[in-house]
Amino acid sequence: MNHIDVELKGLKIKLMEMWDLVEYQLQSGRDAMLNTDRELARKVVKLGKKVNNFDVKIDRMCENLLALYTPVAVDLRLVLATLKINANLERIGDTAEGISMYVQNNETPYNAELLQLTKAVTMFDEALSMFHDCRIAYKADNTDLARALLKRDKMLNKIYRNSESVMAQFLRANPDSIEEGLALLAIIKKLERVGDQITNIAEEIIFYQDAKVVKHKSKKKKKDNGSDSEE
Repeated sequence: MNHIDVELKGLKIKLMEMWDLVEYQLQSGRDAMLNTDRELARKVVKLGKKVNNFDVKIDRMCENLLALYTPVAVDLRLVLATLKINANLERIGDTAEGISMYVQNNETPYNAELLQLTKAVTMFDEALSMFHDCRIAYKADNTDLARALLKRDKMLNKIYRNSESVMAQFLRANPDSIEEGLALLAIIKKLERVGDQITNIAEEIIFYQDAKVVKHKSKKKKKDNGSDSEE
């Protein structure tokens, strides 16, 4: 194994370590929300510093690879894709922190009826499943799995689009729950962003493996068809 292969292997290992940490943050954010576990929520927030350290380290590793080895073809695509995947993982970690901050500020459990009506838990579970499958796609160089993730994001978008009207109807009947409702609505918005970030990562997996840019294509297709272009 030559020097660049050793460095690329180390880069992928470091990215997987970060991926595992962010997945733990996201899973713990869900558990904290459902169990009103403020201590777990605080732990998720504290882990943000460790995620940021990974972010900086991986960026530097990519910069060194570009400067010292001038990679080409698939090696170059791997480095470029890793830079973007790293950025999206850091943002997902930030999102998990944001969700946990809402949990920290909420002293009572979220209303079970409201969670069911908004499908917030369903959305969280799908986001976690997508994130896990995205990791598998990256490790296995599986572009078919990566492409499937682009379609699965539609479910998160649909729940998000319906959430405002569902929440408004609930709060009209339960005006004492306004603060809780607004916090849950903010969490749903954050989960929608997680879906976007996962699809960004999936697009980079496809770029790295197949040398194909699929970014923005789904949006363009919707626009050409005259439908809603929101993703």
